[in-house]
Amino acid sequence: MDLFTDSENTTTVESRPLAERMRPQTLEEFVGQSAVAGPGSLLAEAIRNDRIFSMILWGPPGTGKTTLARIVAHSTRSHFVHFSAVLSGVKEIRAVIEEAREKLGQGKRTILFVDEIHRFNKAQQDAFLHHVESGLLTLIGATTENPSFEVISALLSRCRVVTLRPLAEEELRIVLRRALEDKRRGLGRHRLALSEAAVAHLIQVSGGDARTLLNSLEMASFLTLARQGPPADSEPRMIEVGDVEQALQQKALQYDKAGEEHYNLISAFHKSLRGSDPDAALYWLARMLMAGEDPLYVARRMVRFASEDIGNADPHALPLTMAAMEAFRFIGPPEGELCLAQAAVYLATAVKSNSIYSAYGQVREVIQTTGTLPVPLHIRNAPTTLMRSLGYGRNYKYAHDYQDAFVPQHYLPEKLRGTLFYNPTERGYEKLIKQRVDHWRRQLGRTEARDRNGDT
Repeated sequence: MDLFTDSENTTTVESRPLAERMRPQTLEEFVGQSAVAGPGSLLAEAIRNDRIFSMILWGPPGTGKTTLARIVAHSTRSHFVHFSAVLSGVKEIRAVIEEAREKLGQGKRTILFVDEIHRFNKAQQDAFLHHVESGLLTLIGATTENPSFEVISALLSRCRVVTLRPLAEEELRIVLRRALEDKRRGLGRHRLALSEAAVAHLIQVSGGDARTLLNSLEMASFLTLARQGPPADSEPRMIEVGDVEQALQQKALQYDKAGEEHYNLISAFHKSLRGSDPDAALYWLARMLMAGEDPLYVARRMVRFASEDIGNADPHALPLTMAAMEAFRFIGPPEGELCLAQAAVYLATAVKSNSIYSAYGQVREVIQTTGTLPVPLHIRNAPTTLMRSLGYGRNYKYAHDYQDAFVPQHYLPEKLRGTLFYNPTERGYEKLIKQRVDHWRRQLGRTEARDRNGDT
């Protein structure tokens, strides 16, 4: 329960794990999380001006929660206490509070960093609730769990939740490059380089976790150094994908996100969904995700599929797929992949219809051919006297004034009158839609026939 210990004073740099050695010391070194910790952000300005506020840092492992807390520790003029929710209880909390009172008497405030705050029970959280509220303690909590469920509401309402996301591929590449180039804290003195296939595999196994990425790199570099020995010339020793596979005991899946295999797999996935094969859909989904495909790219393709290949045959497909995409954003990998898997199985087993896709395609073709046809006068808006005098809105029939809120009248441009674009199928919910549409179209046809015959 003290200031973060300067590890370099207690042990040699070489003896510490690479991930610990490469931990950023300043915001300028910090990679990722630009939305919450980038230049001009609230958190960056709070750190720069030493105006730290109570917050909960929430995100998956290896996204920078502890690193941000350490940056605060190095930059603040306040008394900084590191507190582990795993090893400490109410007794230790009371000791921290007494120490904070002493420091406040000396004109110094206390910032309390609680790692894994979700491990505190309600009584432990209640123990320092009042002191956070009074300002005696400024709380920084770190958690991988949803604080809505793990932090009591009274404490949560007094903290700002800062959500951290898994690091993106380009950010992970920056982390790798720095570790290979840094001669003091990293691997720079060993003159190592990574093949592109090795980079791709390291990024894939990391799952957006910088700590996992660096630990994996360290194991692969150790294997490469042991196998190749000191370099014979100025050329760097290359860490190949085989070195990474051997070090991690995990084979790299063949996948090129910019090449043919990318399109082959997404095509196989899409066609498996269309062919109503949930087993194949799950297989191709897992192949893409395990090979490092962007899960949100796959989710976007499923959202499109819900409209293109299912449409109104099952109106629940689109909102369920959107919910799965948002759930993945909310949870992150790997747990969030289950949400995508659920959506994939639903789409594969749903009733299929491409009527919406076909209808919209036909509409676009017609517009390309006919151009901007005028809006019929009777369905134009008529907010002014001049417009009304020109016939805008004349003879328009308000549907809600009629039985079943339907009245036969035309809405397409005159040149397209009678054109049918949407032809619902007899499958799923579209069967009901087809019954309604056919009924309305028959009524319109009968009305037109009476008008042509001069009937009243």
